[in-house]
Amino acid sequence: MSWLDKIPLVVFVLFAVLLGLAPFMPEPHLWEKLKMLFAGTLTRPIDIFDLLWHATPVVLLVLKLIRMAGVRDAG
Repeated sequence: MSWLDKIPLVVFVLFAVLLGLAPFMPEPHLWEKLKMLFAGTLTRPIDIFDLLWHATPVVLLVLKLIRMAGVRDAG
């Protein structure tokens, strides 16, 4: 996962904010899909893909932050 270390943090933050909140109106897809997931109504393949698409930048940002924290602890 060294490729994760090479990408600047700001890139992950921008993608997480933009894709995590898109579309901004009436409701962000990520929030809508998470509500569907917890309600048990996330069953259509397009909705599952949409959740993965909008959540991936957030997951990558979290992984980047974890790796950054691990590097500081080890060094």
